[in-house]
Amino acid sequence: MPPRLPLRKPLEALFKRNNATNLTCRRTLIAPPKPNSGPLMERRADRALPDMTPSKSWMITAPLFLAAMAVSTLAIFNYQKQNSSVVTSTMYSLRTNALAREILGDEVYFASKIPYIGGEINQLHGKIDVVYWVKGTRQQAKMRFKSHRPTRMGIFETTEWSLELEDGTLIDLLNATNTHPFVATPMEAKAIAAEA
Repeated sequence: MPPRLPLRKPLEALFKRNNATNLTCRRTLIAPPKPNSGPLMERRADRALPDMTPSKSWMITAPLFLAAMAVSTLAIFNYQKQNSSVVTSTMYSLRTNALAREILGDEVYFASKIPYIGGEINQLHGKIDVVYWVKGTRQQAKMRFKSHRPTRMGIFETTEWSLELEDGTLIDLLNATNTHPFVATPMEAKAIAAEA
């Protein structure tokens, strides 16, 4: 096997020569293209960058973003109320209540396609107070349902369940008939009395 030392010196000289030429090569910066200067055929990485003009577009987009977030948040909370057990139960009770069907007619449902459910649904702290518009085949009315839980482990007591017609007439559905769905059964009444 021939020795490698004689080959090493010519290769080292070749590398030294290439390194020296690489160090002396310098590239000049290319100015950025100007408007109407024609198509840019080549874009080099070491070109001079254009000056950045300060943009005020965030002054328009930030309020629009905040407004969109506020509307989305309200829509999400309203949708959560609309699908809560309180609203679906009161809607079912309106459909099955004879007096409500006599006033509203058949096909009782929300008055608008995207209903607004006003009030508070806080079952954890025992406070329910909801208001929303309903309609039937005869007319529409504002339904209000109020209920509270007097003790932490108690049962909800309904204080108001009414319909307010468009002319301002208030109809109390809770006390109008003897059979309404929000009164405690005799067994529940005994449990409430025993707890108190």
